Amino acid sequence: MVSGIGKFKVWPALLLVSALALGACQGKQAKLDADPLQTGSTSKIAADPSKGSFVRTTELSQKWAADQGNVPLGLEYAANLEKIGQTEDQVGVLKSLAAAHPEDGALQSKIGKQLLTAGRSGEAIEMLERASRSPNADWKTLSALGSAYDQQGSHSLARDSYKAALAKNPGELSVENNLAMSFALEGKLPEAEKILRGAIAQPGVAAQPRIRQNLALVVGLSGRFDEARKIASEDLPPDEVEANLAYLQQMMAQPNTWKQLSNSDPG
Repeated sequence: MVSGIGKFKVWPALLLVSALALGACQGKQAKLDADPLQTGSTSKIAADPSKGSFVRTTELSQKWAADQGNVPLGLEYAANLEKIGQTEDQVGVLKSLAAAHPEDGALQSKIGKQLLTAGRSGEAIEMLERASRSPNADWKTLSALGSAYDQQGSHSLARDSYKAALAKNPGELSVENNLAMSFALEGKLPEAEKILRGAIAQPGVAAQPRIRQNLALVVGLSGRFDEARKIASEDLPPDEVEANLAYLQQMMAQPNTWKQLSNSDPG
């Protein structure tokens, strides 16, 4: 999560996790929303490979060597490589598959999202851009592309992708949330606040505390701490609210606040 002072760092973590449309960080943040507003997940499969996993991966390796480009085989092989912790080899297989089928938009999207999940946003962009050019590109692909751009600091491009996703699926809360937090990552707080308040005003959003906590964060970053406290208190106990506010105030006193937010580990 975000490096820095303070015991509780829920808000900065929420900012980045939501902005990047990835899975929730572990710990206190997970309590806020059991059904996160995300299009993917950054959680990696636990490295607890059994003997059977190694045997199966070896079998798949041999099959892959004889039939590279086979989509079902390649995806299974990559998944097994991930299970045994061979992430570099996993990425290599996925990139080989993508190169072998450049016109398959669905495959490009799937691989791009997997690379994004693996923290390879720069490589994910190439696949997701291909997928986004497909006539059948869905909103999740466009949102994932926005996430990859945000990870690379290309916030304007990210917002274009989020807006394209919303054109395909108007009112999608996860995308509106991500669009808002992309503005926040660039320090454009009024724009972020306006979008978040609009999202909260939609029916059914009362059950989505992550959006409300992101609003509290944006309001706090704007310097309106009393208002941020009131918003945050709807979901968090008083001690965590006060710890978050204290952390936020100390972080804002430092000269590189926005750099800290943009460079933080998303989860």
